[in-house]
Amino acid sequence: MEFDISFDFSDNSTENISEESGDFDMDDEEPCDRVVRNHFNKIFLPTVYGIIFILGIIGNGLVVVVMGYQKKVKTMTDKYRLHLSVADLLFVLTLPFWAVDAAKTWYFGSFLCVSVHMIYTVNLYSSVLILAFISLDRYLAVVRATNSQATRKLLASRVIYVGVWLPAALLTVPDLVFARLQDRESSNFPFLNESIESADSRIVCQHIYPTEESRKWTVGFRFQHIIVGFILPGLVILICYCIIISKLSQGSKGQALKRKAVKTTIILMLCFFSCWLPYCVGIFLDNLMMLKVISSPCKLQHAVETWISITEPLAYFHCCLNPILYAFLGVKFKTSARSVLTASSRSSQKVTLMTKKRGPISSVSTESESSSVLSS
Repeated sequence: MEFDISFDFSDNSTENISEESGDFDMDDEEPCDRVVRNHFNKIFLPTVYGIIFILGIIGNGLVVVVMGYQKKVKTMTDKYRLHLSVADLLFVLTLPFWAVDAAKTWYFGSFLCVSVHMIYTVNLYSSVLILAFISLDRYLAVVRATNSQATRKLLASRVIYVGVWLPAALLTVPDLVFARLQDRESSNFPFLNESIESADSRIVCQHIYPTEESRKWTVGFRFQHIIVGFILPGLVILICYCIIISKLSQGSKGQALKRKAVKTTIILMLCFFSCWLPYCVGIFLDNLMMLKVISSPCKLQHAVETWISITEPLAYFHCCLNPILYAFLGVKFKTSARSVLTASSRSSQKVTLMTKKRGPISSVSTESESSSVLSS
């Protein structure tokens, strides 16, 4: 499953270029055998996608429930957590479709083919971009704490829609234009009738580009993902968190609290880059082979394609870590979660009495905790 969804989700890399677009017919190279890799993907991808789906539903679903349970106005940290959990939750809801597609074939018809592609794309891009906004918010809270409140409110309430959701929605246009059903045994003819499937064919849901430009389209959208989905948000995250670490390392007061904050910040960076960097390196190398910048013998093709097949689910696993990194590490959030679970087993009268006695429980850390980076 490629991020730009140019390829079949069970058959990564240059296979679609070689077998479907016809571009390989113009080359002197003999197509490589991919039977072993295809068998590996049919077992590995559905298994990993199933695990990500279950963990992602539980973690992000709990965050959304806790946020929805709290009636009071949310802080900036709350708002980012809610945006992030909604994006991750919608993303993992698309994984069962791709798991079935990898294991067997696409059973869900042309309408769902386009719809699932669009949901998948908008929420995967938005999830990564929201992480960049969170790092920027923490930079303002820690480094420019005295005069950043108005800017942080503007970012969390308005700019996030223009800087995250609007670009993510615009990036789904290729899904609307190019996502089609196709018989793997046929040429580039997209089936519009979802019932068409022979015993010797396999219906796939993927981007189908014009035959003569297929390679260029594929490479272009992959580079778009690397730049918009990794490099730009990665630079924001790296720069903001490095400045935060430098700021927290200064002074001698509250060293224990600062050490904990620095440790949390380092964990956030390591998790992001550990999940996304290997996959982006893989598709970058595959792009270079498709552009013939580097030679692509069968052994290297197999190695890169296997690397992509393994590191792609690792990248998606980040949506399971987000609830832990950005919600459950907050002490107040864990208190709120326990309150929600406890309240669900009590009568409405007891819940009302408890609220009157204790007052409304904030669903997240206070702004001072956000400033100390411990509300992650």
